[in-house]
Amino acid sequence: MSTEPNSGVLVGTWTYRSFLNNPDLSADFNSLEFGRGNIRIDRAPMNQFKGKIFDTGWALELTGSITYGNPFTVRFQGKGVVGGEEWIYDYEGYVIRPWPNGINQRMAMVGTIVRTIPHGSGDGGTAPAGVVCSWMAVKQDDDAN
Repeated sequence: MSTEPNSGVLVGTWTYRSFLNNPDLSADFNSLEFGRGNIRIDRAPMNQFKGKIFDTGWALELTGSITYGNPFTVRFQGKGVVGGEEWIYDYEGYVIRPWPNGINQRMAMVGTIVRTIPHGSGDGGTAPAGVVCSWMAVKQDDDAN
């Protein structure tokens, strides 16, 4: 198994958004937001995923794997302490292939997320484990390689 750093094609900062999986087409788009932030993907040994998901006031360390198939697959876990509580989320995603006739494309990933353990919801309640949402991320800095 190689321990050389990966090619770095995913390395950089990505804008992250996640959405509740509500199939009601009449639902207001803003009501679907689950989370938002930045994902920083760091250089790591081949097949390893390492980085951080963060925004103002919170951050989770990311560790996992990258499979270099067609498409690339990422699977990682985010862990951290937010507001004095442990947060753990699991993610799986796919790097979207570029369109040959696309204009001004940015690298993008799409996938699913699950809340692995419960934590406080911020309004005095509990955000339960097992909630599954969809996510997407768009690369901010295409020349970070």
